[in-house]
Amino acid sequence: MTEPQDRSPVVSRRKLLGAAGAGALIAGAAGAGAGYAAGDQPTAVRADPGALPVTFEGKHQAGIVTPAQDRLYFSVLDVTTASRGDLILLMQDWTRAARQMTAGNDVGELGAVGGAPYAPPEDTGEALGLPPSNLTITVGFGPSLFDDRFGLADLRPERLGDLPTFAGDRLKPELTGGDLVIQACANDPQVAVHAVRNLVRIAFGRASVRYSQMGFGRTSSTSSGQVTPRNLFGFKDGTANIKAEEAKTVDDFVWVQPGDGPDWLVGGSYLVARKIDMRIETWDREALSGQEGIIGRAKGSGGPLSGGDEFDPIDFAVKGDDGEPAIPLKSHVRLAHPDFNDGVQILRRGYNFVDGSNGLGQLSAGLFFISYQRDPEQFSTIQRSLAGSNNDLLNEYIVHVGSGLWACPPGVTADGFWGDTLLS
Repeated sequence: MTEPQDRSPVVSRRKLLGAAGAGALIAGAAGAGAGYAAGDQPTAVRADPGALPVTFEGKHQAGIVTPAQDRLYFSVLDVTTASRGDLILLMQDWTRAARQMTAGNDVGELGAVGGAPYAPPEDTGEALGLPPSNLTITVGFGPSLFDDRFGLADLRPERLGDLPTFAGDRLKPELTGGDLVIQACANDPQVAVHAVRNLVRIAFGRASVRYSQMGFGRTSSTSSGQVTPRNLFGFKDGTANIKAEEAKTVDDFVWVQPGDGPDWLVGGSYLVARKIDMRIETWDREALSGQEGIIGRAKGSGGPLSGGDEFDPIDFAVKGDDGEPAIPLKSHVRLAHPDFNDGVQILRRGYNFVDGSNGLGQLSAGLFFISYQRDPEQFSTIQRSLAGSNNDLLNEYIVHVGSGLWACPPGVTADGFWGDTLLS
């Protein structure tokens, strides 16, 4: 499990600049993050855990089982160079920059305020004065990266291919696929945007953005210490999600194990992303009893319609007063439950999104679904159960418009870089 780290003080360029600008900021910075106030003496004020750095190096990449942060900036890129050497240098450059940003520092040696006055600064600067905010940056490789450009075809995991098309999908090509993915999560949206913006800038001439998505209001809890959040339909989302503290479950369902596939991916995971548009206005006209029957849980407490509170076991055999199952046979909870999917589980890490309004004056909003799994078939098994007009009742109110699958390599050592197990 990757947790925020309360480290000894480190002088940060952005904090030094802020301290020089206003003495009042020094007191504020001391409370924002231990180790990120100006000066080299420890502060007596304990840091806000939500502002601390998350350790970058480790056996697994951060941002997977790390307690889910409040904000997301997700970007998919296509590699524009055909040089394997350029790809390796890109991964090395990205890793170097990510180490700096996740620690709360600027990108490069001189950052945003150093260097020649008539040349662009190394860092874009919008995160100056901000704490690390639990920033994590997670990267992955799409199936299209394993073509004949870089000599990687023989190293493509057998399980890494395009996801199947599911009933009801209305996928847009521009929101589907992609060579590389960057998932930046933080408790400050500006910190997350800064991270992706600078990695994209570094990639200039070697990779270009295919699409990006901002997310707010996490829709899953990945730690038992977190309260279950709500999605834009107003229901608690991710009650039964895998938690980081469940070590055996995480090993069984999240991390690629020896013997699963190529050795370079052991300790990594597969990332699935699906952009799901929600028909918000139509949902808002549905009666409360109808909404609860569609989901299979009470809207207020989050408890199953079979009875009990949010985390009480679900009893699918319980009947209602009309003699029908208390939890409808086509409810979302029932069809997604491991009992009806060969015991399969996935680690969900999605976010709400609102992209303004559509041409009809309605909210262009929904769920940017993200899941991590040891095998992509785990996601496909559950989605086949849910998809189509004859299955999940929720399908009347949602439509999948974007899709992607990436293999996320294992974590980085102190002298390593993202993907070194694949590219070295």
